[in-house]
Amino acid sequence: MPSRPVSSFIEHHFRHFNAASLIEAARGYNAHLESGGRMFLTLAGAMSTAEIGLSLAEMIRQGKVHGISCTGANLEEDVFNLVAHDFYERIPNWRDLTPAEEQGLLERHMNRVTDTCIPEAEAMRRIESVILKEWMAADQRGERLFPHQFFFRILQSPDLEKSFQIDRKDSWLYAAMEKNLPMFVPGWEDSTLGNMYAGHCISGDVKNVHTVRTGIETMMELAAWYTETSKSHSIGFFQIGGGIAGDFPICVVPMLRQDLERHDMPLWGYFCQISDSTTSYGSYSGAIPNEKITWEKLSIHTPKFIIESDASIVAPLVFAYVLGQ
Repeated sequence: MPSRPVSSFIEHHFRHFNAASLIEAARGYNAHLESGGRMFLTLAGAMSTAEIGLSLAEMIRQGKVHGISCTGANLEEDVFNLVAHDFYERIPNWRDLTPAEEQGLLERHMNRVTDTCIPEAEAMRRIESVILKEWMAADQRGERLFPHQFFFRILQSPDLEKSFQIDRKDSWLYAAMEKNLPMFVPGWEDSTLGNMYAGHCISGDVKNVHTVRTGIETMMELAAWYTETSKSHSIGFFQIGGGIAGDFPICVVPMLRQDLERHDMPLWGYFCQISDSTTSYGSYSGAIPNEKITWEKLSIHTPKFIIESDASIVAPLVFAYVLGQ
């Protein structure tokens, strides 16, 4: 029998409370896949800068994830880490920084994400210079693409490949590009590169603001994917964090059922959310799963799990269990 050190540890020690929720959710994930289901993953927070690619990339490669909704920040920060990892700085005492120390980081063009500083020149400006060429070329051709499709293009650029500073197998977006994974990026315009794109539209470098497709078109694309995939597979929903990455895609089901009156459209077939913000009515992380029944997102029979913990700790453990590690 193959060695499963992480899974065996979890099975032995994770027996109660959030620990028990973790293993129940992981077993439910496996059961959903084993029954022929597909899993849709949503990625909020700063998980790419937390290097979730170390575990998520393998989940994608092994076919354990079949679609992703992520924030623009998670989309870009995986690539920032790919090309500028050696220039990142970790701040061990990040909880104790004074305003003056934060100002010092600003003056060095080091953008802090909790305990990690992303270098502007090596990460953000390097990617801007590469992706701007793609934006402008598409604009001149009258071509329109979603945000992730531009990233997929630059990831295949030999010039950018020379700048890789981590193994590409640890980049979840690179794995998604190789699989041509269905992806949806709601609210992309509030990301760093989304802001840069707006700036280039204002300056006139990009003439047609709609060269990058966003918003309503993203929901329409998701509706088409859900409709087609659900014809032959139950679709699960694995949510990391709260906010738009999760709120946006989960609404596709009631939209299809209620607004388009496709009443036979299946509800989500599995639900798990990891968040250290307690779910409650009006919470940033949204409501408890049972409330989602009233919105026709989940059914009373949908397996439902909430893990109230830090996703940077929990998600790699769930993924390890699903992968049989």
